[in-house]
Amino acid sequence: MLTATMSKLTHFDEKGNTRMVDVGEKPETLRVAIAKGHVTAQPETLRRIAEQQMKKGNVLEVARLAGYMAAKRTSELIPLCHPLNLTSIRVDVTIVAEKIEIEAEVQTVGRTGVEMEALTAVSVAGLTVYDMCKAVDREMCISEIRLVKKTGGASGDFNL
Repeated sequence: MLTATMSKLTHFDEKGNTRMVDVGEKPETLRVAIAKGHVTAQPETLRRIAEQQMKKGNVLEVARLAGYMAAKRTSELIPLCHPLNLTSIRVDVTIVAEKIEIEAEVQTVGRTGVEMEALTAVSVAGLTVYDMCKAVDREMCISEIRLVKKTGGASGDFNL
């Protein structure tokens, strides 16, 4: 039986089956999303990353590129996510104090937002840092991945 809560969720039909939302009637607008997260690591790991002493290469640059690739392929990873024509992607991966800060900004002119693309970019960049450094630091922690800003669309703006 369909509950009142399920009837308000956009990814369920009237029978409770999952569905991709029809955005065909929505107007195309500029949509921007910014997500952030970070990877904590041992001080020695951060030093080796900063000095480019990891055997797999330049950790920060590879993670940044992985974030770009992930944003572009989000609809292949998240089952009900629409494929989008992204107009801009920015991914920053930097060492700040005792952690690696990751920020992604994604833009499109379209009928649905780019929140998932920004969040996926941050997530995959963090996973890439872990993959490239796991041989020297298995205690790394990818955390606080969150949407911090969203503009455009009918639901309005969001700022954390």
